[in-house]
Amino acid sequence: MDRHHISVISVPVSNPDVAKQFYTGKLGFEVVMDDELGHGLRWVMLRPPGAETAITLVTWFDTMPPGSLKGGVISVPDIERAAAELRANGELTDDQEIESAPWGRWVTVEDPDGNGWVVQQDTEGPFELA
Repeated sequence: MDRHHISVISVPVSNPDVAKQFYTGKLGFEVVMDDELGHGLRWVMLRPPGAETAITLVTWFDTMPPGSLKGGVISVPDIERAAAELRANGELTDDQEIESAPWGRWVTVEDPDGNGWVVQQDTEGPFELA
């Protein structure tokens, strides 16, 4: 196995339509696939523009209740711009500031089910922890 990458991350949601609207309308993800699988199941796959990794909105894993995904990181080239867009979309409040650490600057958002995401501009080059 020469090349490795994460292709899909399952995001547990209660309503794929509501979640799809959040990820496409608020975070700018693109629809890769939205197909019925039969037995009342639906495969909704979304991807940030230009990314290899996609997410799929899942409702069928008993061990993954809606809102249980925390800490996923969405890298952006410009955190100031991303935060302004999230604020304009109502996903950040005026008191939510951009935070900083050696590895980058970020804000956090939650989807309608409470799945937590870090929207982050990565620090270029190596970083050191104090």
